[in-house]
Order: sequence, then structure tokens, then C-alpha cells
Amino acid sequence: MSAEAQAPAAARPPLDDVMLAMDVVDTLRRRQQLVERELDEEGRALDLRERLRKVYRAQGIEVPDHVLDEGVAALREDRFVYGPPAPSLATRLAHLYVRRRTWGRWLLAGVVALGVGWGAYYATVVAPRAALPGDLTALHDAVLAVARAEPARERAGSYLATAQAALRDGDEKAARKMLTALADLRSTLEQEYTLRIVSRPGERSGFWRIPDDNPDAQNFYLVVEALDAQGAPVTVQVTNEETGQAERVTQWGLRVAESVYRRVAADKKDDGIIQGNRFGAKRRGYLEPDYEVPTTGAAVTRW
Repeated sequence: MSAEAQAPAAARPPLDDVMLAMDVVDTLRRRQQLVERELDEEGRALDLRERLRKVYRAQGIEVPDHVLDEGVAALREDRFVYGPPAPSLATRLAHLYVRRRTWGRWLLAGVVALGVGWGAYYATVVAPRAALPGDLTALHDAVLAVARAEPARERAGSYLATAQAALRDGDEKAARKMLTALADLRSTLEQEYTLRIVSRPGERSGFWRIPDDNPDAQNFYLVVEALDAQGAPVTVQVTNEETGQAERVTQWGLRVAESVYRRVAADKKDDGIIQGNRFGAKRRGYLEPDYEVPTTGAAVTRW
């Protein structure tokens, strides 16, 4: 190796000397009163060096003179003193990185919240909206599969056409209303039950009332209930003629002629039991029951 290549290496102080110099500076700083007294007076550097030598000898460390001199000089020149870097983009990024455990938790929580929010929005809005046309068609086909009468098929077609027109106009609310109507129609068609006049003690079997728009008239009703094959109540959607509102009930009043009403009343008065309490039956695939007692089909749900 050439002398030129060896020169820089020879000029570089050994690592142990550098570490000792740093320790000297640290010791001088800790003994600030000694430093302030000695360094402010010219010509007493040698005395300061001897004092430092004694400090290290007391710790069992022998420090060369040149290292002590280097430590004193380093203290004067503020070597081995950390100076914070000037503010810059790099330092700001470094500070962010150091504090990542603090802001990272908030960032993760925000990301999770956004993910949950988007998932809920997709599940409750986006997906149902995209599935709506297919749901309408599938429900319409299900109604046609169970319907046994042309009026039911026509009603299903009308609901589907109305819904498709609403979708073309961007009216999702109206389309969903028709989806509900198709579901109710299928439910009605699938039902099977027997209609019987209520004949239990303590319950009314019939009533009459005077309509608001014709005070001179009387409307007579028999109270009926829907029962399945096991005799359990069946909930039926009934439109109240007085309010025009569809309600789901298990009992309702069907309007009959006065003569029919009087006959049933006499039957019950005889022994408290209505012998002929069968009013009709609803078959699967049909919208209306087959009535065995003459009735207009008009109904009320409160009495």
C-alpha cells in the first residue's frame, strides 16, 4: 500500500481516543461549576487537565494528556453536542414516522369505519337497488306459478308493468311499492282457510251500523274468522270499506242482507250456538274465498 493511501488512516484518531474525548466532554458538562471557573481564566488549562486526570484516576481510568486536551477543546467548540436539524419536509416526515403508533391507530380506526360504512351502504342500498329489476321479475313469475284465476294473473302483470315504468323514470320508491304488492298478492294466493262465523260465548257474531253518507240506511255484518286445517287462526289482508285501508286481521265483518243477519241471530239465540257457522272457504291459487253465505264481500275491521 502506498504512503499516500496510508496517510489518511494514520491521521484518523483511534476510536478509543474519540470515545474518551466524548466522555471528557460529558464529565466537564456535569461538573459545570468547575468548567465555568477554570475555562474563563487564561493560563490555567494545565491545572484543569490535572483536575480531570484525578477525576478519571479515581474511577480507575488512565486518560492520556492529548485526550484530555481534546476533550477541553471539544467543550469549547461544542463538539459532541446534538443540534436539532433545521425544519424541512424530511424532518416533518421523520417526526410523523416516529409518532406513527399514535396517529396510526386513528388512521386505522378511520379506515375501518369507512370500510364498515361502505359495506353497510352497499348491503342496504347498492346491492338491493341493483337486484330490484330481477326481484320484480322473479316475484311476478312466482305469482303466475301459483295463480289459478285470470284476475290474479292480470293484477300481477299490472304490478310488474307499473314497477318497470317507475324504474325507467328513476322512481325506486314506486317500484318497491309494486314489489311489496306482488309479495302480498303471492301470499294471498298461497293461503288456504275456512271462513266461519264467530260463535263463542262472550264474542259478537254480528252487528249493524248506520252509514255516514246515508242516515236512513242500515248495514248488517256477520263477524267471520279464517281458520287453517288445524283450526288455528290465519291472518288475512282485508280492505276496510269505511276507510279504504288494507289491514291484516284474523277476524273481520262481512256485509250481508238483513234477512241473513236475522236468521243467524235467531240461530244463536236458540241455544247460544250457531249451528250453520260455515261461511265459505278460500282455495290456494285464488284471490277470494268461495262464499257459501250470500254477501256483498264488503268488509269492516272494527266494530
